[in-house]
Amino acid sequence: MRASRMIQVVGCHAEGEVGDVIVGGVLPPAGETVFAMMQDMQQNQDHIRRLLLREPRGSVARHVNLVVPPRRADCVAGAIIMEPTEYPPMSGSNTICITTVLLETGMVPMVEPLTRLRLDMPGGPVDVVATCRDGKCVSVELTNVPCFALKLDAALEIAGYGTIAIDIAYGGMIYALTDATKLGFALAPDEARELAVLGEAVRAAAREQHPVVHPENSAISDVSIVQLNSPFNGAGGVGRNTCIVSPGRSDRSPTGTGLSARLAVLHARGLLGVGDSYAHESLIGSRFNGRIVAETSVGGRKAIVPAISGRGWITGFHSYVVDPSDPWPEGYIVADTYGVAVRP
Repeated sequence: MRASRMIQVVGCHAEGEVGDVIVGGVLPPAGETVFAMMQDMQQNQDHIRRLLLREPRGSVARHVNLVVPPRRADCVAGAIIMEPTEYPPMSGSNTICITTVLLETGMVPMVEPLTRLRLDMPGGPVDVVATCRDGKCVSVELTNVPCFALKLDAALEIAGYGTIAIDIAYGGMIYALTDATKLGFALAPDEARELAVLGEAVRAAAREQHPVVHPENSAISDVSIVQLNSPFNGAGGVGRNTCIVSPGRSDRSPTGTGLSARLAVLHARGLLGVGDSYAHESLIGSRFNGRIVAETSVGGRKAIVPAISGRGWITGFHSYVVDPSDPWPEGYIVADTYGVAVRP
C-alpha cells in the first residue's frame, strides 16, 4: 500500500447523527480564535472536509470534527465542525460526539460520576457536564451559546405551497422553522424524501426573501438549516421534528442547535420561561432534552441560554489514506445520494 496522506478518525454518533472526530494526521489551522481557525480551515484546508465527507470515504449523512488547541485559557479543547456543505459555528450533536470521544479515549481525563469541561467552539465557549459511569460517557448536557429569535411569523412564498409562515432563529446556526403538520406532513420516516425537498425549498426561499445577520458576528448570516416541526404542546412536553441539513437530508438526531432555536422562539412568544423544559424527537425516535437556563441579550436583542442533553456512542477507529494514484483524492459527489441538490 502507498499512502500520500493518513488521517486518524474516531467514529461516533449522537442519537443517530454521525459526528466523527479527527484525532490525528491534520495540523490545526491558523487563527487567534477558533472562529478564525474555522475560517482558515475553510479557505486553506477544505480538501480535508471533501476527502472525509465525500464518497468513497464518506457520505452526505456524516459530519466530521477536528479537535484543535483552545484559544481560550478556560477551555480544555477547541473543535471545528465540518458538514457536507458548510462549517457551522455550533452543533449540539457534534459537541456530544466530541465530548464522548475526548473522554472515552482519554484525551481529557474522565471523572465519575460527573465530568465538567468547557469547549472552545467557533460560536463561543460551551460548558459541558458529562455523566460518566464505568469508563463510559453515558450522557452529555451542553450549555449552548446564547440563542434568539430573529423573525416571528414571517411570510414565505414557496412554489407548490403558496404562502407559509416561518420563524427565523439562531440556535448556534441560523434556522427557518415551520410547522410541517400544517402542510400535511405527519413527520414520519417514510416522508423523509418529501420533507427534504420541502426543507431545501424553504431554505432557498428564506435566504432570498428574508436575509438576516447575526447582530454580533456579520460572518454568520442567512438561513443555514430548516426545522420542520410539530405544534408546541406545552412546557415539559415532547415535540416531533426533523431538521433538513444541506444539501437536503434529515438530521438523524433531534438536532441540538435546532432545539435551541425552538426554545428561543417559544421564549420570544412567551410560551416558555427560565427553568422550563421541552424535548424534541427525531424521525428515528431519538430524543434531545432541552431547558432554558437563563435570559440574556445579544447585540441588544433578547436571548436565552439553553441547555441540551443527549447521548453519544463510539462506533469505530479508522485510518483513512490517500493512494497517490487514486484519481479522486478528494472524493466525488453524485446526485442520486447527495441530498436533493448537488453542491460543492
